[in-house]
Amino acid sequence: MGFDLEINEKGNLSIGGADANQLAEEYGTPLYVIDEMRIRDNYRRVYKAFSKHYSDFQIFYACKANTNLAVMRILEEEGSGIDAVSPGEIYTSLLAGFDPQRVLYTGNNVKDEEMEFAIESRVRLNVDSVSQLKRLAKIVDPEEFKISFRVNPMVGAGHHEHCITGGEMSKFGIMEKEAVEVYKMAQDMGFKPVGIHTHIGSGILDPEPFMLAVDTLMDIAGLIAQNTGVEFEFIDFGGGLGIPYTPDEQILDIEKFATEITGRFKEKLVHYGLGKPTMCIEPGRYIVGDASYLLTRVNSVKQSYRKFVGVDAGFNTLLRPSMYGSYHHIVAANKPQEEPVEEIDIAGNVCESGDLFARDRPMPELEEGDLIAIMNAGAYAFSMASQYNSRPRPAEVLVNNGESDLIRERESFADVLNKQVLPARLLKK
Repeated sequence: MGFDLEINEKGNLSIGGADANQLAEEYGTPLYVIDEMRIRDNYRRVYKAFSKHYSDFQIFYACKANTNLAVMRILEEEGSGIDAVSPGEIYTSLLAGFDPQRVLYTGNNVKDEEMEFAIESRVRLNVDSVSQLKRLAKIVDPEEFKISFRVNPMVGAGHHEHCITGGEMSKFGIMEKEAVEVYKMAQDMGFKPVGIHTHIGSGILDPEPFMLAVDTLMDIAGLIAQNTGVEFEFIDFGGGLGIPYTPDEQILDIEKFATEITGRFKEKLVHYGLGKPTMCIEPGRYIVGDASYLLTRVNSVKQSYRKFVGVDAGFNTLLRPSMYGSYHHIVAANKPQEEPVEEIDIAGNVCESGDLFARDRPMPELEEGDLIAIMNAGAYAFSMASQYNSRPRPAEVLVNNGESDLIRERESFADVLNKQVLPARLLKK
């Protein structure tokens, strides 16, 4: 099916109406370029698809995908909530303007200090284990604190085994078979459980596992309600909605997906007499994944035992290809319409053998100085970037209707050394 590229009158790749080559000249490379309207369109598409079938519907954006303040502010304006998994994400959410009650904190292996921060921030708290529940009871007055639980429904799916977050191998959530017991335990402690949550994995394009998870979680919620009297204020099915990364992958039919999911949800509500709780999902990748490109400059072409095209980014800039073996489509931004003429390896500048963006990738002839664009770099890209090899992290730019704004400055060597302290005894005499 291929990817639709925006080509301007100069024959260059255009991102949000801005010329990719001009952006690279102005801001340097490597450079993340984020299309504001793509984020807004993706959010609105999901919200409209679900809310027309069930009006009390809420999106909690999984901000671990991309925590740039500008991105989060855009989604705050759109009406999103936040799925936060750390105190840092809570802090960022509040700084971006989110009301604390629109932030759901779902941590795992959480320290007491982290729970205390969440409580002081007045965000909602989603409990992951009995251990966390018992420790929470010592920190707050249970009778004045509402909670929810993350449940492992024994359903898992995802584009890579490291992205599967449900099932018997998962570290997340309370077990399906102990759910009723744990909700009773919370009530006995004085808590008022008001929510239930699950998340089965990431990068899902096949709706079947998600639908199975909906059925399973609703059955668990029904058992809990029948045995404990809990009245759910919200039921959260987590995230995991995928995007096509390869040209031959089919896009998720969000209209059909939403129709089937909400249909099953409403049937189970009636079956178990669960009232009308808020229906929640937590997309991250689907909202921001295809809204960003990584622009990187070709700095060397080497014919060795293989032909390598070397660029000025590495897995410290975009980790997914090395960590997950992920495919990211790559185009020559200064000649995007040229046909492939050879298969090459596109290699990064990090001193590691695994620092490759592509193996045997069909590409047009690339020369030193060419600009390449790595697509679908909006999710788990900059948020997973590092300073490995003492390389500063790149800048980020937001584009909208052809205009660009710098939303993260490029780091310097001083930033790489920031917070380090050299003991006086080691100072050069």
